[in-house]
Amino acid sequence: MANKVKPAEGWPVVKGEYEAGSPDNPVAVTTCGSHLKGAAQIAAGAAITGPHKTENLGIEKIVANVISNPNIRFLVVAGAEVKGHICGEALVMLHKNGLKDNRIVGATGAIPYIENLSDEVVERFQKQVEVIDIVGTENEGTIVAKIKELAAKDPGAFDGEPMIVEVGEKEEEAEAGGVKPMSAELANIQARIRGIQHQTVEIGNLNKLMSGIYAGKIEGIMIGFVLTLAILGLILTIFGGA
Repeated sequence: MANKVKPAEGWPVVKGEYEAGSPDNPVAVTTCGSHLKGAAQIAAGAAITGPHKTENLGIEKIVANVISNPNIRFLVVAGAEVKGHICGEALVMLHKNGLKDNRIVGATGAIPYIENLSDEVVERFQKQVEVIDIVGTENEGTIVAKIKELAAKDPGAFDGEPMIVEVGEKEEEAEAGGVKPMSAELANIQARIRGIQHQTVEIGNLNKLMSGIYAGKIEGIMIGFVLTLAILGLILTIFGGA
């Protein structure tokens, strides 16, 4: 029998829109933008299941609940993508590529910026679970079958203590060790600012190129004009002498 450990006190540690089963079960499930009944999934071996609709705070909550329970060794990403946010892909990319400057590497959603997950937390998430990407699948039977398949391969608890990370929408700064999460609106503004900065650089480079082209044209015209005068002068000299 696979070894099991006690998860963090009060697991699941972060509130959210989910259904929780036995903390000993090895599979977590997110159905992205789809709302599916979780009873069959939990009976099949899911410790927790529910949707997530954003590629920032929604992902942070999933990671927090996973790493606070070392018994969870698989994460199934299923259901329909949320238009614009593409949160399923973002979760898969976080596990695959991690973060760079707080952005999920490879994510194509609108605001894939993570504020409350350190590199250490992301690394723990990557090591603890295997991600199974079946995004787009809403068929309950298919999802349940995948959960049963994974539960049968339960390798036992991850070799590490439950890790706690504070996330969630709060009015004030979190207590020692936590930080205030970035709202979707603020993340969106920062994303737009980064886009504007990039476009400004591109415009500057284009202006430099156009200035160079213009200067080259003027130089060419002047050289042509001088050569024309020189040739005319030569012709006049030759014919005048004749």
